[in-house]
Order: sequence, then C-alpha cells, then structure tokens
Amino acid sequence: MNSKTIANGILRAVAIIVGVVLLGWFFYKIQSVLAYLAIAAVLALLGRPIVLFLRRRLKFHNTLAVVVTMVIMLSIFLGILALFIPLIVEQSKNLSLLDIEALKGDLTTLYLQTLDYFGASTGSLTSLLDESHIEENVLKGLDLGFIPNLLNSFVNALSNFSVGLFSVLFISFFFLKDSKLMQNGILTFVPNNKESNLVKSIDKINGLLSRYFAGILLQLFILFVIYTVALLIVGVENAIVIAFLCALFNIIPYIGPIIGGVTMITLTMTSFIDADFSSVILPKALYVFIGLTIGQLIDNFFSQPFIFSKSVKSHPLEIFLIIIIAGLLFGVVGMVVAVPGYTAIKVILKEFLADYSFVKKLTKNL
Repeated sequence: MNSKTIANGILRAVAIIVGVVLLGWFFYKIQSVLAYLAIAAVLALLGRPIVLFLRRRLKFHNTLAVVVTMVIMLSIFLGILALFIPLIVEQSKNLSLLDIEALKGDLTTLYLQTLDYFGASTGSLTSLLDESHIEENVLKGLDLGFIPNLLNSFVNALSNFSVGLFSVLFISFFFLKDSKLMQNGILTFVPNNKESNLVKSIDKINGLLSRYFAGILLQLFILFVIYTVALLIVGVENAIVIAFLCALFNIIPYIGPIIGGVTMITLTMTSFIDADFSSVILPKALYVFIGLTIGQLIDNFFSQPFIFSKSVKSHPLEIFLIIIIAGLLFGVVGMVVAVPGYTAIKVILKEFLADYSFVKKLTKNL
C-alpha cells in the first residue's frame, strides 16, 4: 500500500462524511416537506379502502373515486374542526368571568384547610411546609393567566395551518390516485436485482401500518367514549368535543395522556368558573380525574398491548424503548413516528439483511 492509495482512501472517506453531513442538512431544511409526505402517506393508507370500495363495488372511475374519497375525508376534518367553535366560544365567555385574584384566594383557603386537617394528627407536616415556604413561593406567586394564553396559542396554530393542509391534501390526492407513485419513486434509487425485495417490503409495511393506524383509531375511540361518559356525568358543556380533543392527544405516547388530562380538568374547571370552588369546581374536577384514570388504565392494560403486539408484531418493552429513544433524539415528533418508522426499518432489514443472526432475532415475529 503506497501513499497514493492511502491518500485516495482518506479523500474518499472525507467525501463520504461530507456527503452524509450535506444530506442530513438537506433533510433538516426540508423537514416540513417530509412531514407533509408522511401525513399524506398516512391519509392515503386510511383512504385506500374507501377508494377500492368505490371502484370495485360502485364501479367509479379511479379519479372520481379518489375525488369522492378526498371530499369525504375533508368533510370529516372540517366537521371535527367545526365542533371546536362552540367550545372556544363557551370557554371565552367563561374566561371573561375569571377573577384570577378570587381564584387565588380560593386555592389559598383550600390549602390552609388541608393544613389544618393534617395538622390535627401531626405537626411535622405543618412545620415542614412552613420551612419550605410553599405558601409564599407557590400560592402568592401563582399565575393562572396561562389559561387564556393557551387558548390564544391554539387559535393561532389553527390559523397558520392552511398552507400545511393544502400541501397534505394535494400530495394525498396523487398518492391515492396512483398507489404505486411513492413505490416507483423509491425504486429509481434501488438496483434492479433488489427491486423485488423492496416491493415485498413496501407491501408488508403497508399491511402492518394499515393495521396499526386502524388500531390507533380503535384506541382513540375507546378513550373518547370513556371521557365522554365521565364529562356527561359531571355535566360539562360541550362534553363530546372536549372528550374528542383530549382523546386525540393520546396519539403522542406517554406525554399525550398527561396533556389531555390537564386539558380536560382545566376545561372542566373553567366550565363552572362562576360556581363555588370548594363545593362545586373541585369535586367535579376530581370526578373527571377518576374518569381519566379509568380510561388510562384500560388504555395501558388493554388497548396499547393489543395494538403493539397484534398490529406491528413488536414486544411492548421493545416499543417503549424505541419511543423513549426517538423522543430524546427528535422530540415529540419522534415519539409520534417512532412505532411506524421502527416497523418499516424492521421489515426492510428482514428483506435485505435476513442472513445476519441479529436481524433474524429482531424480526422473527414478522
């Protein structure tokens, strides 16, 4: 090995590293486009059965079937969006009646009553709380003004959603019109002798992800029913809309249920903002919390194990680790796409690297 060979090897390695960095930078810059493609692909998977039904059963032309499917999906989306208008209007009226200082006083009174109750049996808790200055640092500095800001942010996010919505609908139309469009685009970068493996991988991925997203819809529906029943029992206005919104947060693994629970309890409390805090607002919030707990127990011990084990054929612990790692690397978006992305990677590994023992063990259930 002479110096020229070594130099060429170094230059080749540097070129590969630079190419990988540039490719990563390029993907980072077009991350919104990649997100549109991913959402459009999911919508195409969900809308494909409708297109096939219209073509095979009702004898629609392919383009007409796609247009009708897009109209149905868009109508469902707009209908769901319209449900939130009464909720926003009602909560705006409630928040206009909100007296932050009065609510601080109610919380302070409840806090002192709790101290008196526990202080009757032990003085150590009271002394500990006094030493930690909780009343001074928390209650006196409590700022509940985040509630109107949260709703304002929600409205602003909806107003900025138009460009993304148009892009997703445009891409989804062509994905539905030509189911092989994405596949043919990927095949252009694959050698001819590997095309059959890739086609098998794509077909298997479509099947697994279709079952996964159907399972997600079932999971959200179960939570929606439980949340709706809990809110209706308490007597919260717009219970169906609130339940749907909070169930939808469960798309985000682990963090979503917390966000949905806080949102549901907050909207429950603001729905009765003009009532007495100790005798009305707090008990109703506790009842809603019980409903949330029941829903999450059913979700954690029935819905999620069923979805993960039956749809994507992965162990729950395996899924848990993948979601956590994706969340640390890519944030909330990574947590959402962790399971579909991991499933696709496993299928591709099985088709292209099936001879390796590690791949065999990892993909033995596929």
